Amino acid sequence: MDGTKQMGLRNVSSTCSISEMDDFDLSRLLDKPRLNIERQRSFDERSLSELSIGLARGGLDNYECTNSPGGRSGFDTPASSTRNSFEPHPMVADAWEALRKSMVYFRGQPVGTLAAIDHAAEEVLNYDQIFVRDFVPSALAFLMNGEPEIVKNFLLKTLHLQGWEKRIDRFKLGDGVMPASFKVLHDPIRKTDTLMADFGESAIGRVAPVDSGFWWIILLRAYTKSTGDHSLADSPDCQKGMRLILTLCLSEGFDTFPTLLCADGCSMVDRRMGIYGYPIEIQALFFMALRSALSMLKQEGEGRECKECIEKIVKRLHALSYHMRLYFWLDFQNLNDIYRYKTEEYSHTAVNKFNVIPDSIPEWLFDFMPTRGGYFIGNVSPARMDFRWFALGNCVAILSSLATPEQSNAIMDLIEARWDELVGDMPLKICYPAIEGHEWRIVTGCDPKNTRWSYHNGGSWPVLLWLLTAACIKTGRPQIARRAIDLAETRLLKDSWPEYYDGKLGRFIGKQARKYQTWSVAGYLVAKMMLEDPSHLGMISLEEDKQMKPVLKRSTSWTC
Repeated sequence: MDGTKQMGLRNVSSTCSISEMDDFDLSRLLDKPRLNIERQRSFDERSLSELSIGLARGGLDNYECTNSPGGRSGFDTPASSTRNSFEPHPMVADAWEALRKSMVYFRGQPVGTLAAIDHAAEEVLNYDQIFVRDFVPSALAFLMNGEPEIVKNFLLKTLHLQGWEKRIDRFKLGDGVMPASFKVLHDPIRKTDTLMADFGESAIGRVAPVDSGFWWIILLRAYTKSTGDHSLADSPDCQKGMRLILTLCLSEGFDTFPTLLCADGCSMVDRRMGIYGYPIEIQALFFMALRSALSMLKQEGEGRECKECIEKIVKRLHALSYHMRLYFWLDFQNLNDIYRYKTEEYSHTAVNKFNVIPDSIPEWLFDFMPTRGGYFIGNVSPARMDFRWFALGNCVAILSSLATPEQSNAIMDLIEARWDELVGDMPLKICYPAIEGHEWRIVTGCDPKNTRWSYHNGGSWPVLLWLLTAACIKTGRPQIARRAIDLAETRLLKDSWPEYYDGKLGRFIGKQARKYQTWSVAGYLVAKMMLEDPSHLGMISLEEDKQMKPVLKRSTSWTC
């Protein structure tokens, strides 16, 4: 890539060895101050009820992150094969080299990383572009390594693109829509650089990204937390950009649920996979973006528009957290309750509020659900529950504190109990289980890329390693992340950093997977640096808001 710079890897200090971490008070690690940040009560720690009555903004740059209760995991945790200190793994240097080769420059300034640089691939397709969601792990890696310039430039460039008029055929998209990706076009003759954005008009299936705006807000907060620089988030352009994104999502309509209605293919699962409705990934990201924006939006001197936006955010967060924690949560007891549901219930006293037919519960679920553990299911809508496990949504639920501390630990319990199914030989299954046969033909439209245990239909994605690691650290179970990283280190470098793996255990390089996939590289680096220095978790994790904890009770009208 034109203008690529070679930069040395900075040394990152280690607080303790990985073998010592099991017996070390992890909260002390997470209290380790970073940069020039003072320890004060942070905005993220304040309750939404305080915010709703106009508490003054403050403390955004303060680092805070506490563990969910639960401490060490049980005896079933897979043991790590390497329990020594943070000796540099040979993969780390190779990963940084690959990440830097993927850097893209616009008028001499780094603005992002390419999706992949697979010279052996016959078709480039759109892998030579900078994707908003793909860049997030790259951005976190650069922030953790003390290189914030590329992240700031990326945030500003995508914000500029948000202001473009967005049309698909003759239809205009909402003002708040962020691009799925953009490309830098170099003209060597005129010596000019121009940007070309994709808002969905060039995407497979022509679906606009719902998650790009959420990731942008989350990354803006990560940049602010990491650098202590408030000026970017406080700038009028960023304030307006956040409000445009949230206004689009918070608009009132016909929906009776606080969740966000989405189309198939609007997120990381960018092909038709039966996620139409209220997919867990989007709801978790929506929740995290709302909370992140709330910590950055100015509450004083910005006029009525901003105050109304903040009021809408607070109300939506309360409703969304209640809805998700109650109706999307599944554990052994809830499964047994659904199994015994009555149907055709009417009025506000109904327990089976979505009229789910118990016979629709898939057979695999009864064996999959352990007696100890639980997770947020893939989707809930009238007469339908998608009981599949989706990794990104559950990990983001933990990091955003959409999941209560008890639910967060139950998700970790489930991963431990179903290690072979969800982790296997290559972390981490994007969803479980795969759909196949007649159901596959109906749900995916016979998509040849989404055959069983491949791509987004049960494939294993190394990029999810950083999300798993962050969730493990937050719940006080770093040994789970360490085991997963050990698995990844046996294959990733040798296999040239594939995009995804196929098979029930993730043993095979994906049939159409690109090599040198940048977010596979960056996801590994972020996982390694975060496990070495858990204080990095503060830029991507949010505290639980005690005021949002609902009383989860069944209606008294329900009878066996």
